[in-house]
Amino acid sequence: MPPSQDGAAESWVAHGARTPRAARPASSVVLVRDGADGVETYLGYRPGASPLGSIAFPGGSVEPEDDDPVPWFGPSPGDWARRLDVLDHKEARRHVVAALRELFEETGVLLAGADGLSIVENCSSAEWMSIREALAGQDIGFGRLLAQRGLGLRTDLLRPLSRWISPDFAHRRFDTRYFAAALPVNQRATLLRGKGVWARWLAAGELVRERETTALGDAAGQEDTVGLPLSRTTVPAVEFTLEKLATTRGAVAYLSHRREPRCYRPQLVAGSGPHWRLEVDLAAASEGGGAARGR
Repeated sequence: MPPSQDGAAESWVAHGARTPRAARPASSVVLVRDGADGVETYLGYRPGASPLGSIAFPGGSVEPEDDDPVPWFGPSPGDWARRLDVLDHKEARRHVVAALRELFEETGVLLAGADGLSIVENCSSAEWMSIREALAGQDIGFGRLLAQRGLGLRTDLLRPLSRWISPDFAHRRFDTRYFAAALPVNQRATLLRGKGVWARWLAAGELVRERETTALGDAAGQEDTVGLPLSRTTVPAVEFTLEKLATTRGAVAYLSHRREPRCYRPQLVAGSGPHWRLEVDLAAASEGGGAARGR
């Protein structure tokens, strides 16, 4: 676990089982592209002991404005509800809108177009950066931004991955829907001016091979990442996803793979030494069972 969670874990065990804090709905997007060393993904630093991890994929909380009208192309909210295995179409819609909004705000990658076959290009100008800042500062709503530009969300470019719920003991908990998307042609990922700290395209295979080293934490260069291995800088959802990315044959293959809805709930277990550990029971998350337990 990240060091920021050790205190909460110790308190949870010392005071016995209690009612967990409510988990806030969130969405996160695994942005992928093909690289010389295999599939690459975009990871960034998130300050403040984020439930998504200190080093994580783009994402954040579902916000009330995600219910606002937005131009829409691709699968309907009802289709998305089936893909995410939820009954409420509005809930599914919120997660999709939040995913695309957070992706654009944090990286500048905008999965939107004038119709269901096109996608906006060159979103890296100073004008687009100012738009991202306005969106982050809540000076403009996502739906209004899209409407002003004559754009609709390309929800068909998203792929559902999994659902992860933060451990019961955590002080800040997310109920996160993870999605995947390919980096569009003629777009590039950039940090949000004045808010972004560190982000980089990294080969998933290399990250997994070096998971016991401090290479990633040292590259991020932050107080809560330097000198720490992968598991101490992020959350199980990120590490699990990196493992899957590392074994895929390419970005297209990863995005094309059909997945059944799975919900993962990391549990607190005692570890060797002074640190607690999180265990993810893959069998409990599988509809068919038979999967191995992973730590």
